[in-house]
Amino acid sequence: MKRDSLRLRLGLAAAALIAIALALAGIGLTVILDRVLDARTADGLDRVAKLIAGQVAIGRDGALTLPQEPPDPRFSTPYGGLYWQIEGGGHALRSRSLWDRGLGTVPDIAVEPAVGDLDGPDGGRLIAVTRRVTIPGNGGRTALAVTVAEDRRDLAQSRATFLRLLVPSLVALFAALTLAMALFVRRALAPFRILRADLAAVHSGARPRLPEKFPEEVRPLVADLNRLLDAQERDLERARRQAADMAHGLKTPLAVLDALARRTDMSDPTLSQDIAEQARAMARQVERTLARARAASGGLRRRACSATPVAERIVGALKRLPDGEALRWEIALPETLAFPGDEDDLTEILGNLLDNARKWAHRRIRVSGGPEGEGGRLTVEDDGPGMSAAAIAGIARGRRWDETRPGTGFGIAIARDLAEAAGAGLRLDRSELGGLRVTLHWPAGSDAIAG
Repeated sequence: MKRDSLRLRLGLAAAALIAIALALAGIGLTVILDRVLDARTADGLDRVAKLIAGQVAIGRDGALTLPQEPPDPRFSTPYGGLYWQIEGGGHALRSRSLWDRGLGTVPDIAVEPAVGDLDGPDGGRLIAVTRRVTIPGNGGRTALAVTVAEDRRDLAQSRATFLRLLVPSLVALFAALTLAMALFVRRALAPFRILRADLAAVHSGARPRLPEKFPEEVRPLVADLNRLLDAQERDLERARRQAADMAHGLKTPLAVLDALARRTDMSDPTLSQDIAEQARAMARQVERTLARARAASGGLRRRACSATPVAERIVGALKRLPDGEALRWEIALPETLAFPGDEDDLTEILGNLLDNARKWAHRRIRVSGGPEGEGGRLTVEDDGPGMSAAAIAGIARGRRWDETRPGTGFGIAIARDLAEAAGAGLRLDRSELGGLRVTLHWPAGSDAIAG
């Protein structure tokens, strides 16, 4: 997936937001757990304080006594983590777990019982509950403060257990939500994938326009693309007509120039040759301009055609020429090979290439092709003299190869223009047959299934 992918951006943004939300949820749950633990612990300590307050008695000397201590063994274990203390009338009574230390009381607040933190006998922090009661004794009433406390380290263990369960749960929830969001983003972007496939169908020539069965949010874009396709088709058709009109308008002046060249041949051969040469140069430029106009087959509306029937038809026509009957023509093309252009484009390209091969071949011409990577190729070879590297470079600049034979080399330049207009390329090198090999090749993005 590319870095500028909308799907990747939405997925990363969703994953980041989910992570932040789950982190805040984890913090919130931890705070809630701490408060719930404190509330439950304070409630349990208050029950113990009520039990102690209900059993405490005052002796004749004013000393405090507790006939029966709470049953939890931590009250009897020194620094056991659970403590109680009774203070009042100048006397104090403590649990064995406090050993020789005092517990203190939670500051008096309006809420009864008072809940707060105290320092423990071993330096730890305690959550404590102090309940203030008044009991009768020795002919009067004595105010007592009953404090029960528990070491917070016991609560910390419960908190750690909760976190050990919470963190993996949040991680699993993050994975599940991220996967669900990825599926949601994929589903949400499905219309754009369908639009891309429909555009590829338009590009390959499988359909003329985009269908309008898209969600409401995408439909305006589809309508604009269809209007663009229609406008482009009209502009291209108008450009073809204008090119044809220009060529038709130039044919008559060129014919007149050619006639004048023949008439002046006897009186001034040099002038006649110059005029004829200029007329031929102009005719070649007109031919090349027309070829380019015909190759402008529609930008987005790319057409495709099967290469084998076109090659067989052109070879059949060239065989009937006087110098074509003596040649051995070989065609080795798969039926599924499709050229990414319309039939007129391929006819113009192959016609130029095969006609050039016919002019220079001694005995043999071969047409072959097939898949090349994920694209395709189509090769024309002959057993003629071939071309030098300098001649190939000249062809690349649109120059003729040889002036002694009409049209030599210039047809290859036209074929190159047509191939490039169709998204293909033309490669020239030496053939195994000894002559020139011209390879027409196109990448996967330009390949299409012939309809």
